[in-house]
Amino acid sequence: MLFQAPIFSLYVRIVAILALILGLSDASRLLGINLGAQSPITAMGFSAFTFLAVFCLAKLFAAVGLWIKASWGAVLLVGVTSLELGLYLLGSPDIRMSMLGFGVRVVLLAAIILIFILSLRFARAQAD
Repeated sequence: MLFQAPIFSLYVRIVAILALILGLSDASRLLGINLGAQSPITAMGFSAFTFLAVFCLAKLFAAVGLWIKASWGAVLLVGVTSLELGLYLLGSPDIRMSMLGFGVRVVLLAAIILIFILSLRFARAQAD
């Protein structure tokens, strides 16, 4: 993909910041910021904690990849967001999110798919 095009630069960085905010939000849940003295592992359960840790790290790595305009960042973000939304919609008890979090993740997925579509159209226009 061609993320080096000037029209993608600002858009890709905005999506990277959104992914970074979601990753840091997940990291704060992992650290138990709002739980007080209770351990996050006992509050969520071990499998939910593990899922959240994997999704958190993947979003943070994807945000870095998008910031440096590497195509693997977009691929990683699509994969992790699709998997997280899929598990949530299938009713997995380990994946918990609010309606706002669900909406932000859907917007993030739509934004990345739009990046893929724009990149393909830009590459076709360059080929002609």
